[in-house]
Amino acid sequence: MLSKEERKARNLAFWSAFKEVMRKKMSSNGRRVNWATYPTEIKDTYLRLNVDGQKATVSYDIQFKDSGVRAIFWEQLGELRKVMEQHVSRPAEWREEVTQTDGNTISQIVWTLENVSFYRDEDWAEIHQFFRSVLIEFDAFYQEFKDILIALVD
Repeated sequence: MLSKEERKARNLAFWSAFKEVMRKKMSSNGRRVNWATYPTEIKDTYLRLNVDGQKATVSYDIQFKDSGVRAIFWEQLGELRKVMEQHVSRPAEWREEVTQTDGNTISQIVWTLENVSFYRDEDWAEIHQFFRSVLIEFDAFYQEFKDILIALVD
């Protein structure tokens, strides 16, 4: 087990290396993006990157407090599912209702890379490439269809 300081240093090294991988990559709309904190431009929706000792995931989290708004947003994403799947080459798991540890219910679309570990340096390049490909492909979809999603919650 790593100490708190070792974990912090490892986190910093991992995400700094990822930022370097993505440094020159622009969004499909031609703008610079902080890929590690992708700007969805919709309050209560987030694109999250996670990695642990067994897998890496990219998730699009829909966290509206109002379950009706979340349901409408989720329904619209369902209408766009085939288009999204054409843009993002990896299969995704669509989770309409996920109860978090704090008791809140969210919806998620999750892309997963199995059998990689944050703790194995030799896996980092594969994890970074996974994040890169999903982010770039998701961005191409998102930039094309985000106005439809934004209009739902405005």
